[in-house]
Formats: sequence, structure tokens, C-alpha cells
Amino acid sequence: MSKVAIVTDSTAYLPTELVEQLNITIVPLILILGEKSFEDGVDILPDDFYRLMENSKLVPTTSQATMLSMKNAFEGLLEQGFAVLGLFLSSRLSGTVESALQARAMIQKGQEKISIMDSLATTMALGWPVLTAARAANAGENLVECQKLAEKARDQTGVMFVVETLEYLHRGGRIGGAQAMLGTILHVKPLLELQDGRIESVEKIRTKKQALSRMLDLIEEKIGGRKPVRLATVHANAEAEALSLLETARQRFNPIESLYSPLSPVIGAHAGPGTVALAYMTGV
Repeated sequence: MSKVAIVTDSTAYLPTELVEQLNITIVPLILILGEKSFEDGVDILPDDFYRLMENSKLVPTTSQATMLSMKNAFEGLLEQGFAVLGLFLSSRLSGTVESALQARAMIQKGQEKISIMDSLATTMALGWPVLTAARAANAGENLVECQKLAEKARDQTGVMFVVETLEYLHRGGRIGGAQAMLGTILHVKPLLELQDGRIESVEKIRTKKQALSRMLDLIEEKIGGRKPVRLATVHANAEAEALSLLETARQRFNPIESLYSPLSPVIGAHAGPGTVALAYMTGV
């Protein structure tokens, strides 16, 4: 039976129990704060990061997962007899996919056993395809089939989110098509969406409560009655709002699976404190 291992990056920020249960390998991105560098989710966790930011004037920056960390992850799995499927955050937001491709090119033996996939997403919009592929791998599917299922999952996955301010996205250069909203954000809460791997503006809404409610309406339209539904809320130091949103979404969409997770420090550095997102996957 073919063995397939799934590799992803730390921006998916999957629940630890699922990572361990499904034997998913996580390659961390890098958070830079002053002169210190941290591996995302390894030596800096969300609670630590947001607590640190409350008392620091330093502006965090980020860097893609390194080629060396990718190479080490791939080679370790190849040595154990695995074929490897790597699913990583959008190439339009990070150079992590390129790091993975460069790492594969450096491997002398077993290169043909490594497939790299651009998720065109991040957070749990990346996490859902990762979980789909990992479950297929654990059920004994081969590399080709695992990738097909991951691609299908990617095409039926989306994420919308509400930020307190666009300043963090603007400062980090990740604002994408939401750039036009910058001059009008003083008294609104931007509702944003990942579309084709880029951050795009959806609507400008007066309050955060209204924005989260509108998010549910729009996601209901996108789901369009398809079943099954899987949901995940993620947040940047906004636990109560994320849990409330997830409970409301559960009652509304009756998902077969629902998850809750903080945003990784790398994503939180760009989205900013108070961000709340809802990621969904249908038909898989």
C-alpha cells in the first residue's frame, strides 16, 4: 500500500490533536520582532504573541518558510518511505510555495515522489484541503488521488473575515484589492474575502456585529444548499466573538464538522488584533 504524508505550513494553524492523529507535518513561517526571529507556532504561540504586542512598540514583520526547513521535512519523510503532498498558503500572499519548489529541486533522490500545491488560501481555508488530503492518505489513497481530493476541496472552500482596521494589512503589503477602502475606513468595519489567493474587499459595514451577521448571509449564498458543510472560525485575540460566531453558524448551517482556532502569529501580525474569520468547505 502506498504511503502518503501531508506537509503544510503554520498559517493553517490546525488543532494539535488533528495534526497528531493524521500525522501532518507543519513547516513554520517566520515572525520577526525587532532583532529576534521566531518560528511561527513553535517558539511563539498566539497567546504569547498578542500579549507581547500589547506591551511592545515594535512592528512585527514576517518571512516565508525557509527552503532548508522544507528540504529537511521532505527528506525526512522520503527516508521513512512516504510520498509527499505539500499544500501551502497562497503564493499571492507569501513565497512559501516557492520555497517548497526550490527545496524539491534540491533533493537528489525521490524528487518525483513530492507534489507541491498552491492552496490559494490560508488559515482554515488552507486547513480544510489539508485535512481532506490527510484523511485520504490515512485511508490508503495514493499521491495522485490525495492531490485530486485536495484540489477538489480547495475549489469548494472559502473564507471571509472582519478586521478592526485595514492598517495591519496595508502595512504588511497584503491588502490586495481592498486597497481602495483605505480612505474610507474610519467609521466602518471592513468585510473581506480571499479570492483567487488575494485579499479582496466585500463590503463596508458600520459595526463589527453587523459585519459578522452579513458575513453569515453571504456565506449562506456561497454554500448554496450544498452538503455536507464544514466550518471553522479563527480569530486574532477575539475568542469570545469567534466562539459566538461559530455557535450561530452551527445552528444555521448544521455542519458535519466544526473547528475553532486562533490565528497563527504570522497571520495575526498582518490581520491585526480583533480579526474574526469564518472558513467553510462544502461537498467534500
